[in-house]
Amino acid sequence: MSVRPWWQSAVLYHIYPWSFQDSDGDGIGDLRGIEARLDYLVDLGIDAIWLSPIFPSPMADFGYDVADYCGIDPRFGTLADFDSLLASAHARGLKLLLDFVPNHSSDQHPWFVESRSSRDNPKRDWYIWRDPAADGGPPNNWISDFGGLAWTYDAASGQYYSHAFLKEQPDLNWRNPEVRAAMLDVLRFWLARGVDGFRIDVLWHIVKHADFPDNPLNPDWDPATGEMHRVFQLHSTDQPEVHDIAADMRAIADAFGREGDQRVLIGEIYLPVERLMRYYGLAGEGVHLPFNFQLIDAPWHARELARMITDYEAALPEGGWPNWVLGNHDRPRSATKRGAAQARVAAMLLLTLRGTPTLYYGDELGMENGVIPPDRVRDPRELREPGLGLGRDPVRTPMPWDDSAQAGFTQGEPWLPLGDGWQTRNVAAERDDPHSMLTLHRTLLNLRRSTPALATGKIRLIEAEGDVLAYEREQDGDRIIVALNLGARPAPVDLPMARPILSTLPGPLIETAPSILRPDEGLILKVDAKP
Repeated sequence: MSVRPWWQSAVLYHIYPWSFQDSDGDGIGDLRGIEARLDYLVDLGIDAIWLSPIFPSPMADFGYDVADYCGIDPRFGTLADFDSLLASAHARGLKLLLDFVPNHSSDQHPWFVESRSSRDNPKRDWYIWRDPAADGGPPNNWISDFGGLAWTYDAASGQYYSHAFLKEQPDLNWRNPEVRAAMLDVLRFWLARGVDGFRIDVLWHIVKHADFPDNPLNPDWDPATGEMHRVFQLHSTDQPEVHDIAADMRAIADAFGREGDQRVLIGEIYLPVERLMRYYGLAGEGVHLPFNFQLIDAPWHARELARMITDYEAALPEGGWPNWVLGNHDRPRSATKRGAAQARVAAMLLLTLRGTPTLYYGDELGMENGVIPPDRVRDPRELREPGLGLGRDPVRTPMPWDDSAQAGFTQGEPWLPLGDGWQTRNVAAERDDPHSMLTLHRTLLNLRRSTPALATGKIRLIEAEGDVLAYEREQDGDRIIVALNLGARPAPVDLPMARPILSTLPGPLIETAPSILRPDEGLILKVDAKP
């Protein structure tokens, strides 16, 4: 039998480098800081770390505007620091993934500087340039994801260039074979250096309709959701040609891997499930894991979650491996969305569903969205559409390590203010507390690692009512039951004969499956083998 890919049983840990650990006192996290905290990650029990962008950048969008795809921004360190981090991670059995940003570069990237210099520059077609419409306005009605038009006029050349995000992030033209070759060489550069894979930023964005028609207007648009939703992104995203590009990326990743040590590709794709599935590829030639973000915005109702899990599992193509995400650097933290008690239940859900889970830094502590005073706002999304609650600074506040000055994150002034409650909600305070969120995560991760049924086993939903979500995980006759009370009241359950082994709540475990789950309780039970 072939060896199962490592990423199928792995737990990924998403680090926002700005906020994890500062080593030099400038208030910004860096690579040496991450390396200094690797033992914490090993103790936590994760298997791989994914770093948000660390490449040279003017930081108009905090690294998602790349000025050099094959370097390290001085804020984070040097290539030597990266090599040291990678070697130290591998020495501890940890994998390391980078964030690949293929849709756009910085407007300060040498490619765009050349492209913008004249209409006849050899790199003009490396970006998306279009003539004005008949009235002199933009070529179409496309809207930037950060609000405003997705086109900026360049007076010197008399054309507009496309940008799905900030004007400082011009879109690359992936229909140009030279662009395609250059960007695929970026993957080869880092894979040859030893990275274990990539999270591919906005993969579904990278090809636009060749004729640039208007996007359909959204008749139900609510301005409170942000201007990007004023149109349906029918022609500016999710074009058929993207799948050939994903296949090229997959072929490169596969060429660098070997059995049991494959390189993994994870695609950031915010699409309905039926369209998401196409990114696996028809015969496994797409990305390994098209990110499944459903849990982030799902109504916190047991029956809705049960339907969502069932439909997602049923939609997976043959050989497609599931994955789950509760939060990330763009979306509200789990503890803020669901409250502290249900955040514990959500953690048990994330780490016991079938598939590869991704844990966002600090969620293992129960970190909540930070409060950012108006004069400390850094996120361009908030600055462009203020007051809508779309800003991402609150979910990017520094990791609290202890109750010393600046929470042990930095010796200087942190780039963002510390989140509320950091004096007690920090690693040092939670490490030895048997009832802390951190202890719960360590226990869950240890149980997952030692229980193949939880790591890679099959899943079967168990019929339940009301606020209870229940399912069974099974592998080679080993059976685990997970029962979650998503409500704040006691909930009756009818579970198979099984022995409780872990609860999200303190207190002694009873000997057999309970008939009632306590409020806000998640419970894992083991079905003992018959003699």
